[in-house]
Amino acid sequence: MACRISELVIDAADPDRLAAFWSQVLGYVELGREDDGSIEIGPPEAGFGGPQPTLVLSPSSDPRIGKLRLHLDVNATDRDQDAELERLLALGARTVDVGQTGTESRHVLADPEGNEFCLLHARLQSF
Repeated sequence: MACRISELVIDAADPDRLAAFWSQVLGYVELGREDDGSIEIGPPEAGFGGPQPTLVLSPSSDPRIGKLRLHLDVNATDRDQDAELERLLALGARTVDVGQTGTESRHVLADPEGNEFCLLHARLQSF
């Protein structure tokens, strides 16, 4: 028997803002809100427990210290990497320098709260 990732929890200064950003990036919808201000987003019609993990944006006022120990990698599903990079930047992502040489096949970006993620080169099928 094995486990699988069902949800990822991200601390957020502004859960609404990050939920909106990541919903647009991933094509997710809001699945629910908790009394503590957490917002869960996930794939439409699948929700929690589906083939893709959901994201829970949890309110936190703790300052981020140092580099994240975990980051997300994303791949375009319906366009090439350059077009997807343009779309992500228009949604509010920004490029970040983490020591890349410029020869990498990925783009290192940050979401509106500075959480790093990578846009990989390969195009994947959507679910």
